Amino acid sequence: MRHSGKAISTLTKLLALAACVNALGQAAPQKMLGQAAPPKIPAHKSVIVLFDGSDLKNFDTFLTSKGLNSDPDHVFQVEKGVIHVSGKEMGYIITKKEYQDFYLRAEFKWGEGTYGSREGKARDSGILYNVQGEQKVWPQSIEFQIMEGGTGDFWMTDGAALTGKDGTRVTGPAGNAMKIDRCGKGPSENVVGYRDPVGEVEKPHGEWNVLELVTQGREIKQYVNGKLVNEGTDPSPVSGKILFQSEGAEVYFRDMKLYPLK
Repeated sequence: MRHSGKAISTLTKLLALAACVNALGQAAPQKMLGQAAPPKIPAHKSVIVLFDGSDLKNFDTFLTSKGLNSDPDHVFQVEKGVIHVSGKEMGYIITKKEYQDFYLRAEFKWGEGTYGSREGKARDSGILYNVQGEQKVWPQSIEFQIMEGGTGDFWMTDGAALTGKDGTRVTGPAGNAMKIDRCGKGPSENVVGYRDPVGEVEKPHGEWNVLELVTQGREIKQYVNGKLVNEGTDPSPVSGKILFQSEGAEVYFRDMKLYPLK
């Protein structure tokens, strides 16, 4: 998700970077931010397969021009066991059920097209979780950002809040959002195909990337391709639905599984 007029101040970025460096110095090797080690998953219950490769029965769809469960232009399609999101209209697929305290695993890769206000700009999507309130673009939630050059960022939208690694509490304004950059993130440019020259965590364009999210009690951790790239505490809301965005870029999702934590 990308929003105009929501840049984080230089001071905030420096504080966040310092916090990331501090975490790297203090954490055990398997938990270091930016290290290629799989997340340590807390004890969990049986898997809930959100997408089994055949249909979208566990989701509703929402599009800005069509509303709920009306997708005549097939923005969301199941093709060869994956979900193809055209990106041609802003919207999302959203779970029919709410969840709290879980481990989520999903894979994504970029397609080619960029559309509308996002044409020619960095490809953009995201996983919004702890979603509450009305169906709209975009509902109150915390986001696992998926964006060329910015995958792994947090976004707090429409009143959602989270305390970042540096101890700063960030709350998304009503009808808007605020960001916490992932640790180790370099400069960014809003151009299609952009790759972070300093701290890129995505695989090359067209390859599958693994996203993992652990939200348990007052802690949230986000992983990209096995690397812990962002973490925060005291989320608000603490539960809700989970959605996968269509935001002006062609993208594919697969292997979407959720494990409720014990």
